[in-house]
Amino acid sequence: MKLAVVGGGSTYTPELIDGFARLRDTLPVEELVLVDPAADRLELVGGLARRIFAKQDHAGKITTTTDLDAGVAGADAVLLQLRVGGQAARNQDETWPLECGCVGQETTGAGGLAKALRTVPVVLDIAERVRRTNPDAWIIDFTNPVGIVTRALLQAGHKAVGLCNVAIGFQRKFARLLDVNPSEVHLDHVGLNHLTWELGVRLGGPDGENVLPKLLAEHGDAIADDLHMPRQIVDRLGVVPSYYLRYFYAHDEVVRELGTKPSRAAEVAAMEKELLAMYGDPTLDTKPELLAKRGGAFYSEAAVDLAASLLGGGGSPVQVVNTYNNGTLPFLPDDAVIEVQARVGHDGATPLAVPALDPLYAGLIANVTAYEDLALEAALRGGRDRVFKALLSHPLIGQYEYAEQLTDRLIAHNREHLAWA
Repeated sequence: MKLAVVGGGSTYTPELIDGFARLRDTLPVEELVLVDPAADRLELVGGLARRIFAKQDHAGKITTTTDLDAGVAGADAVLLQLRVGGQAARNQDETWPLECGCVGQETTGAGGLAKALRTVPVVLDIAERVRRTNPDAWIIDFTNPVGIVTRALLQAGHKAVGLCNVAIGFQRKFARLLDVNPSEVHLDHVGLNHLTWELGVRLGGPDGENVLPKLLAEHGDAIADDLHMPRQIVDRLGVVPSYYLRYFYAHDEVVRELGTKPSRAAEVAAMEKELLAMYGDPTLDTKPELLAKRGGAFYSEAAVDLAASLLGGGGSPVQVVNTYNNGTLPFLPDDAVIEVQARVGHDGATPLAVPALDPLYAGLIANVTAYEDLALEAALRGGRDRVFKALLSHPLIGQYEYAEQLTDRLIAHNREHLAWA
């Protein structure tokens, strides 16, 4: 089995490599190719990746290349984890929206739209090149904004599934609180990428006992602290929102906080510099503890599980993924991309039925889906007016004065990445 990782020079990659090494019975990788245009980073990451495989007696071969076409040729699956513009572009996404009193974040609001505009054309070009060299390859997208990027891939006819680590993070957290094996925890996870709620936590499978009320009663303070939300709000909702919901439920509070500290991108850039120095140490043969602070917790386990199921191996039959709605949420079009539990196999992902959603959640999902429609249109066709309409439609913006200002700033800060600008 051959896998290719596009964006393989990312400091995330050793987390992925560690998962491939530990879970080789689930996903028997014979060849792993790390693809990245940044040759200097690729050399450091590739060296550590080989040492991790050797340390854990993995027989698989790891190669690196800056040549995309050569790297993906013959791959059974291609994982996308790229960041167009790097941390510098992310830093801009997280700062210029604050000038207009709007949240600055890399996956939602104006910053999220900027990332989508930069990313979608690049991802579609990569996917077309994968299709030319190996039309049967699966594309697993971890590149944000995952929902919009996955929808672009699916609409272009690619074999693609989107992946996020939010659900597996909740699964692991709840398993620790319940003192059970994570495989016993099934989530009623519903929504869009970075806009989800845990409506239930079931033991043993999709039809198991819902222990979410018990979790909230016994561990509500810890859960609320992790979400940076008041305990009484979580109790009133009776569900566990993703921490990304704080941008919606406490927007103005978050804006004030963001204005008083360095951006997350600045923190990550400093962390990456330190990590890359560590990766260059020829004696390092395990992922460093610092990597846990970089983000992407449990990404490797989720990626291995998904790839194994898509490629006919031993992955879990039910996983949280991003895929077409196809009637699962009846208030959305079939071609909307949702993030829910799905049955995953060699034919792809089929969402499981979900409970009827309270209007409190359904209304926001519908609103953000409409924004994602307009965002994808802007990413595919360009133009200032399309950018303005996408921003105006976003529930974190929604005022024409803000949308006008944000449109000008978005284009000014991203001109080098936007062919139409």
